[in-house]
Amino acid sequence: MLNLFILLLFSFSAFAQTEELPHLSQIAQMNLPSANQNLQALYTGATKNLDTQFIPMSNGTVYVSTGDIPAEWLRDSSVQVRPYLFFAKENPAVADLVKGVITRQAKSMAVDPYANAFKKDYSVWEEKYELDSLANPILLAWTYWKYTGDASIFTVDVKKGFEAALSTMLLEQDHTLNSRYNHRELARNPVAQTGMVWSGFRPSDDACQYNFLIPSEMMLAQALLALSEIERTVYADVAEALVVEKLRAEVISGIQKYGIIHTEKYGDIYAYEVDGLGNYNLMDDGNLPSLLGSPLLGFTSLNDPIYQNTRRFILSKDNPFYFEGSIASGVGSPHTPKGMVWPLALLAQAFTTSIEVEFLQSLIMIINSDPGDHVLHESFNPNNPMKFTRKDFGWPNAMLVELVLTKFMGFSPLPVVRE
Repeated sequence: MLNLFILLLFSFSAFAQTEELPHLSQIAQMNLPSANQNLQALYTGATKNLDTQFIPMSNGTVYVSTGDIPAEWLRDSSVQVRPYLFFAKENPAVADLVKGVITRQAKSMAVDPYANAFKKDYSVWEEKYELDSLANPILLAWTYWKYTGDASIFTVDVKKGFEAALSTMLLEQDHTLNSRYNHRELARNPVAQTGMVWSGFRPSDDACQYNFLIPSEMMLAQALLALSEIERTVYADVAEALVVEKLRAEVISGIQKYGIIHTEKYGDIYAYEVDGLGNYNLMDDGNLPSLLGSPLLGFTSLNDPIYQNTRRFILSKDNPFYFEGSIASGVGSPHTPKGMVWPLALLAQAFTTSIEVEFLQSLIMIINSDPGDHVLHESFNPNNPMKFTRKDFGWPNAMLVELVLTKFMGFSPLPVVRE
């Protein structure tokens, strides 16, 4: 059925070695049968959208604008550059672009590991401490290394950035005792010591209700596994690796002890947030990392019973942020108006199903979200895609490109950290 729905033909054109950054729209041009011209238009629009967001800087780094907000988010930029990884091994210009992004992220983390977004001069755009903003760059660097075999990215600057991130994680294991971080949008929520790492904000940039955010803890566990390998294999820093491994074991123990909640209807499921004091929040958010997307991290498997229970809950009306309409149904977010579905969540659903019909349904809903400008947006009205948020938002467009490359073009998926 899948092959009948989409017969993809791709042609590639080498891009000239110029002083400009390589453009994704030039690396892989996509030609589809006429029956699939809507997907072709969306894919072409996504690559062109990403082309506009990478800016070379005089110090050799690459600044990544999130889109219609002229700032670089550590999380967003980690995903926006992922489609380039597929071409980095064979093309030095592409490799340099990716390394320029990774180096800049590390320099930014060294400036302020509590910040989630930065300006071009490395000053802080926004200091909303989000655990995933520290985990994402580590996973990006590890993925580049494993996909290309190029360990040259692990410079002194990168190690400094990762050390700043690790120091912050260790301190925030006991936020109440150790941390001086605060933000005007945060309530002073009491928390227990759980082994997990405190986070002030969700990937949506909204304040946490309870400050142990389970999807981010899952991402952190995988980032720490990656960092342990980097420290041991590349930097030969066994002492640092031991610290990383101890922290990871404590985070995983905390997830298992506090992050799994028994429900009558679904059995054991992962909570979205907990405080370690018995309070928890059962929901999922369209932003990533999410509970729905946890197999993308390698923390859970598609067949894991607790993940499958959680998935059934997330994709039901029992999830307070699951919305349905005439052209789409999926997960939204309290960050956007009630009823709006996030393409990121539809993409996560497509990436994490082994059921062909569900994949096709997700893909059709993604295509139907196109309001006519041929790019994906932050959220859209599932009855009317002309109503959307964020005119220019690179993150979902990068995920769409990765979906097409891996599901239809024959590219192997990027490496995932696993024990």
